[in-house]
Amino acid sequence: MKKLMTMTRQFRDDENGAAMVEYSILIGIITAAVITLIVAVGAWVTGAWTVLSTNLGPVPT
Repeated sequence: MKKLMTMTRQFRDDENGAAMVEYSILIGIITAAVITLIVAVGAWVTGAWTVLSTNLGPVPT
């Protein structure tokens, strides 16, 4: 019984699991921010390219 209580205390006091969860959440937030940034830049480039193509007009043949 004493061994079980010792193992329970060690598990409770071990902070490695909590740190791993915190880092996983942080990585998830950073990943979501990067994906959002990439999508926003892609939309901006598409819009700029469309405006440029419209302003240049059709290619004369």
